[in-house]
Amino acid sequence: MQRTRGLPDLVPDPNYVQASTYIQRAHMYSLRCAAEEKCLSSTAYTAETTDYDVRVLLRFPQRVKNQGTADFMPNRPRHTWEWHSCHQHYHSMDEFSHYDLLEVSTSRKVAEGHKASFCLEDTTCDFGHLKRYACTAHTQVHARRYQLIFHMNTAGSPPPSLQGLSPGCYDTYNADIDCQWIDITDIQPGNYILKLQVNPKYLILESDFTNNIVRCNIHYTGRFVTTTNCKIAQ
Repeated sequence: MQRTRGLPDLVPDPNYVQASTYIQRAHMYSLRCAAEEKCLSSTAYTAETTDYDVRVLLRFPQRVKNQGTADFMPNRPRHTWEWHSCHQHYHSMDEFSHYDLLEVSTSRKVAEGHKASFCLEDTTCDFGHLKRYACTAHTQVHARRYQLIFHMNTAGSPPPSLQGLSPGCYDTYNADIDCQWIDITDIQPGNYILKLQVNPKYLILESDFTNNIVRCNIHYTGRFVTTTNCKIAQ
């Protein structure tokens, strides 16, 4: 594919995913924020569901680098960002990532998957690159021309911070944070493919879309999971 100058280029890290994927069993009462953000499969939202019902979560981390030559910026105007009171930050993109569990032979989706909305920030940066974006306005970010300072507005939520992902920087989500999972409560033990795709609807133009997907081999025993062969793939 011919590369274009002056564009971002998001690349997820397959090794980061493979190193820290695991199974968690959690009661519904501990998943209230996640349920509010629609991070669970549909069987978690029935009238019969109680606080003591257990969900089985396939947890995994994600680290995405912008290896392009321009900032990756949210597609939504700042005044339309959605404030999530449970997690105390704005989500600037409704579908920054798609998480899916696939059947090995047919690539059919076997779990409902998860369309992850995100706040975008420079979690870490390569040497020589400065962090310029943050999820929350009370995170002070020093750049050449601005500093973000926390102020509460009249609605009780902070004003939107400057969100994005700078060239040479990484947006990192550890496996233990809310919604960094696929709900596999209704999935049988077996072999599967875990698929993670960033910028899945191509809403933001990039210099290269061929490196946006990570696929991993998943062996689920019903109690534990083994993750192997994570790589950039289509």
